[in-house]
Parts: sequence; C-alpha cells; structure tokens
Amino acid sequence: MAIPVPHRMSGAAGASADGAVRVWLLIVAALVFAMIVVGGATRLTDSGLSITEWQPLLGAIPPLSEADWQAAFDKYKAIPEYSIVNAGMSLEAFKAIYWWEWTHRFLGRFIGIAFALPFLFFWLTGKLRGSFALKCLGIFALGGLQGAIGWYMVKSGLSERIDVSQYRLALHLLTAFSILALLVWLALEAGPESGRIRLHTVTRGQRRTAIALFALIFVQSGLGALVAGLKAGLTHNTWPLMDGKLVPDGLASHTPWYLNFFENVTTTQFDHRVVAYVVVVLALVHLVSLIRSADDERVVGSAALLAVCLLAQMLIGIWTLLSGVPLALGLAHQAGAAIVIAAATLHLSAIARAAAP
Repeated sequence: MAIPVPHRMSGAAGASADGAVRVWLLIVAALVFAMIVVGGATRLTDSGLSITEWQPLLGAIPPLSEADWQAAFDKYKAIPEYSIVNAGMSLEAFKAIYWWEWTHRFLGRFIGIAFALPFLFFWLTGKLRGSFALKCLGIFALGGLQGAIGWYMVKSGLSERIDVSQYRLALHLLTAFSILALLVWLALEAGPESGRIRLHTVTRGQRRTAIALFALIFVQSGLGALVAGLKAGLTHNTWPLMDGKLVPDGLASHTPWYLNFFENVTTTQFDHRVVAYVVVVLALVHLVSLIRSADDERVVGSAALLAVCLLAQMLIGIWTLLSGVPLALGLAHQAGAAIVIAAATLHLSAIARAAAP
C-alpha cells in the first residue's frame, strides 16, 4: 500500500511564505485542540444539551438580561434531561452548564474566522495556490460540516433521550480528530525540506506498520467515544481485571450480537482496553524495528514520541477509570487522545518522507 509523500510548497510561496502558512495552520490546530478539550468538559459536566437551538449567527450572542436567561432556561426545561435528571435546578446552576456549551460553540465560530481570514489573505497574495490551496479549502469545508454534525449530535438528546446518541458523539469526535490530523499534516507539508542525504532504509513493512498504527489509533478513539457516550467509564472501575475477571461476564448479552460492540457498556469498555494494549505493543515493536534499521533519526524520534504519548495516554486512562472519571482526569484523557492523534500524524508524515519507493 502506497502512502502520499508530502509535496513541498514552491514557486511564489517561497520559504518565508511557507513559514507564515505553517504558523497559521499550527495556530488553527492549537485552537482545534482547545475546542476538543472544551468539548470534553461540556460532555463531562453534562452541559451539551443546555442550548436547545442551533443559530449559527445569532447564537454567538449569549443571554444579555435576566429575561433572556429565563427564556433560555425555559427552553431547557422543556427537554427530558431537565425533568428526569435536573428537575428543580436553579437558574444559577443552569448558567454554569450553559456557559460551557456556549464556549464550545463560540470556539467553533472563532476557529472558522481564524481559518477563513488568513486563508483569503494568503490566497489573494499568491502564497496559497494549486492543490495546497484546495486542501486548505477542503479542511474549511469539513469544519463547516463539523458544526452541522455537532447540532445533529445535540438534537439526538432533545426529545426522547436524556443524553446524546453515542453514535453521533463518536462521529463528532472522530471528525474533530480528522480535522486536527489534516491541519498537522498540512503544516508539516508547508515546512522546510531537509537537505541531508538519506539512505531511505525504512522498509515497506515499517511503512505499513505506521499506517496500521494510525488507523488503529482512530479506531481506539472511536471506541473511546462509545465508552464516553454510554458512560461506560463509570462501571468496572478496576484494573487490570474487570471486576475480578480477565474476560468479564455480559460481553454478549445484547441481541442481535453485533449491537454489543456499540451499545453494551461492558463490551465497549472491554474493547477499549484490549485495543489500547494492542496499539501500545505495536507502537513499541515498531519503535524497536526502526531503531535497528532506520538511518533517519527524525523517523526514530517521531516513533519514540508516539510510543511515549501512547504509554502516557494509557496510564492516564487507567488512572481515570480507577478514580471514577473525575473532571480533571477526564479532560486529561481527552486531551491526551488529541495529542496522540497529532503525534501519529507527525510520525506518518516523517515515515512518508523517509520511506523507500
């Protein structure tokens, strides 16, 4: 399987233009990272359903008077989450969850502006052109789609449920991770090319392992989203065994059988644990393989960074589980997932440059 080798920006862009474009993309990536973390806080504080309308423009203005706040609160009172979970909530308590959701949506709008205005400037001044400009435009379109996906997710919890669909949550989170990965990839593509001569000793097997790692990390992120959506982290809070068993009871209690992978609390947590072990072991084996054969220290360094990030993320995940998912650790685990995605993208980019044809 071949993977695309990043093409360097050339021509009118020049070295200084490359640097400016790269900084812009990295800033937007940092903003996306912040939004992922705030999204985690919104979920962990059960704030995601506090705003019951999608107003892409007018929604940027929060309630400005007590009457506005009361109107927003009355709309929240009309959904099942209030009557079943938060009946009797005070207006002040509502404001606390409202601000988390409003901040999350505001960040999305701000990221759109932070991307669009520099993009127009770089395009009009000739610093973005050709396929690279089209790739940037594609990310912008994906960002707009992400806003619609976010509302699609929220809408699932406004009528018949007291929380959002775990399927839509997974779609929303994986789209966010995809945007982050694409931004990091393009930022690396806009970076300077090393003039050093390389022997290109990265093998096809090592290249395929890097691709498999990248894919498995996205699968693991999706499994994590299912665990979060089902609140599966609040159960089986033991490690390394699940309530005293290597293979817990109840893995196949749902029918039809395939629903267990998506709707069974025990199965989703079990899968998330097992895939974590597989990913970490594969990353360590991949690192050892590169240390033994690759001549490019950048490839070895990116593989080492990825392995360290994965190990740290697994330890944070275990700590979070044993602690019953407190807010701080839950946020650290979500932030760690975004960091792992970025590290996996960095490594895939590095191995794409070093791999033999």
